[in-house]
Amino acid sequence: MEESLKKVDTVEVNQKDKNNVDLSIVIPIYNEEENLPILYEKLKSVLDNLGKSYEIILVDDGSTDRSWEIIKEFAEKDKHVVGVNFRKNFGQTAAMSAGFQMARGDVIITMDGDLQNDPEDIPKLLEVLNNGYDIVSGWRKDRKDTFLTRTLPSRIANWLISRTTGVHLHDYGCSLKAYRSEVAKRLDYYGEMHRFLPALAKPLGAKITEIPVKHHPRIYGKSKYGISRTFKVILDLFL
Repeated sequence: MEESLKKVDTVEVNQKDKNNVDLSIVIPIYNEEENLPILYEKLKSVLDNLGKSYEIILVDDGSTDRSWEIIKEFAEKDKHVVGVNFRKNFGQTAAMSAGFQMARGDVIITMDGDLQNDPEDIPKLLEVLNNGYDIVSGWRKDRKDTFLTRTLPSRIANWLISRTTGVHLHDYGCSLKAYRSEVAKRLDYYGEMHRFLPALAKPLGAKITEIPVKHHPRIYGKSKYGISRTFKVILDLFL
């Protein structure tokens, strides 16, 4: 991961404090200008009541809207926010890798920036993680996506990944996950392989589970997922 990040032109803001924190929230962002202010307020509402030190790492993956300007505004007014900017779109795996490398937390939470994941599920993930697990994966049991273009391809991909890797999860594609930092930082991945992190962690001896989490319909912006991306995910699995 470290080598891959060196190849990406990035700008970092507001990571002045190098001390460890309890919790790092890593969120790849691509053209989410309408969702970012709502996401920030929802995160603050949850995290400020956890009684833990934390940071929010927002990785702008070459957005063409005002996402980066909004992230900089957050970072300037809030010491908890760290902004990372990619000069062009490198993809969610590269964005997540950058966030993992920068994370100072003992625990890393990943989630999407489109408001379909719910920050209110973060305490549940942490509670289960503290029961002796290394990775807790979210399961969008009541998924709010179109069936033919999103839900059905996802089910097929999850079945294939589970059968191939031997790590059986209902929802590999759910970005809402909790990782122990010492596990997350040992993983090496490329392409669309951020989806396979639980499977990649299993040979390291990681203890993995999943819990149902909320899933909301997208209100603002356009989805970056679809059938073609599902095929890319499956292709990375076999290459």
